[in-house]
Amino acid sequence: MKDYFKSIKKRDPAAGSNLQILLYYPGVQALMWFRVASFLYHRKCRPIAEFIMYWVRLILGIEIHPAATIGKRLFIDHGTGVVIGATAIIGDDVTIFHGVTLGGTSVGTKPGRRHPKIGNQVLIGTGAKIIGAISIGDGCRIGANAVVLEDIPSFTTAVGVPAAVKKTITDAYFADYI
Repeated sequence: MKDYFKSIKKRDPAAGSNLQILLYYPGVQALMWFRVASFLYHRKCRPIAEFIMYWVRLILGIEIHPAATIGKRLFIDHGTGVVIGATAIIGDDVTIFHGVTLGGTSVGTKPGRRHPKIGNQVLIGTGAKIIGAISIGDGCRIGANAVVLEDIPSFTTAVGVPAAVKKTITDAYFADYI
């Protein structure tokens, strides 16, 4: 937990004490409840898990399906309007701003992954929509309000509607990210 608070303080200059982060950051609260719900969901207590996340959505405005796979130190900054679908996979040290959707493209009749896979150390800007069973590589930056419908290679910046790669980022940029 200590490294989680440390990673938030590095990514958010407004972050104060650990207690402040715990009490006043809705993304942190939603993620804590998600961990409980995910534990229950994968142990066949699905109605309880879905009920927990339903209340999280009502109270915090953040919707995370309990079946999603989320790595270490996810930081949902501000949080309102974030939607993370059931088959979404999120790597370690990802930052998501408010209004982001990691959504599916089908109604669930086909088996398998319907939602995006997000690599490690990815930053997803406000209002971005990443839709479908696509992959976002490690170290990517997705611009605000981008609509991503295709795979994005590692260490690139993608912006626009539809999103296009605009810049390659060097590995050194991420040396002290966490």
